[in-house]
Amino acid sequence: MMDLTGRHPSTVAIARFFEFEHLREPLRSVSKECHDLAEARIQSTPDSPELVAGLRKLLEAKDCFVRAAL
Repeated sequence: MMDLTGRHPSTVAIARFFEFEHLREPLRSVSKECHDLAEARIQSTPDSPELVAGLRKLLEAKDCFVRAAL
């Protein structure tokens, strides 16, 4: 679970879509890689519209990677 304490509501809202624990393998491993990158960006980048846009694009990529692993 990401630490989202004090983060902007937009950041919190999109971060929830990077959860991966509910998935079975190999989808879990694929999704976890994207989760880890999202978490790193959230930890190192101040809240801004660009952060949320980048996370949204990463979420789109994660969806593609997970579908490819199906």
